[in-house]
Amino acid sequence: MTDQTRWGIQEVQTRNKAIKYRRDLVAKAMETVVKLDETGITDLMIQIEAEYERKYGKNKADKVIL
Repeated sequence: MTDQTRWGIQEVQTRNKAIKYRRDLVAKAMETVVKLDETGITDLMIQIEAEYERKYGKNKADKVIL
């Protein structure tokens, strides 16, 4: 058993909770995706790709201030 008073234990527990929360979100989303037909899945993929590009893409248009 790990000593719960050691330095860094709280950070490890917080990180593990975040990982579990993310996995739970994906599992819940997959339950819904299974119910979709081909058109719904295609639309969802397009929206996910757009959101991913918005958040993590190297799109310079997002950083332009008008």
